[in-house]
Amino acid sequence: MRRARLVALLVIVVGGALALISSTQSWLLVTLGDTGDVLEVSGDAAVPLLAPLSLAALALGLALALVGRPLRYAFGALALAIGATLAWSAWRIAAEHPLDAVAAVVTEATGLAGTAAVSALVSSISATAWPVLALAAAVLIGAGGVFTLATAHRWAGSGRRYRTDAAEADRVDRSRPHDAIDSWDDLSRGDDPTDR
Repeated sequence: MRRARLVALLVIVVGGALALISSTQSWLLVTLGDTGDVLEVSGDAAVPLLAPLSLAALALGLALALVGRPLRYAFGALALAIGATLAWSAWRIAAEHPLDAVAAVVTEATGLAGTAAVSALVSSISATAWPVLALAAAVLIGAGGVFTLATAHRWAGSGRRYRTDAAEADRVDRSRPHDAIDSWDDLSRGDDPTDR
């Protein structure tokens, strides 16, 4: 099931990358009533957790290439949770255009803070296509998590180079004296050569 691992990894990484890109783009356009100025609100300003969760999804997707079975399930569940959190946040911005998502940008531009003051300044809030694209990215991350949970038990184990093998320690030639190179090899296998 090497393909299943690759599919899960790619879906989560692509979703994380798309979400990360969307965090730098303009999500909301705010028109101020008194001046008619239009302020742009980026994805990371509207949803402060967007960039950190996107980076977490990227790292998680890449780590799936190396981890064993127990961590596959943990990472699959984590990807599902990240996808659900991002999906809810992006949907809320795209559907509701909430005032709290633009308050920090309005406060920075005008110097006025507080819900009542910001509400009085804002005449309209409109959304761009980026919250919908972030929602699609979140669905990809969540789908990758579900796919990981469903198929992780059939994935092949990680390569031999990622494991320490006790059988390798048994193949050491015991007929010659133990030297410095053998000590380094012991350290590589996790053995402490000073315990002898």
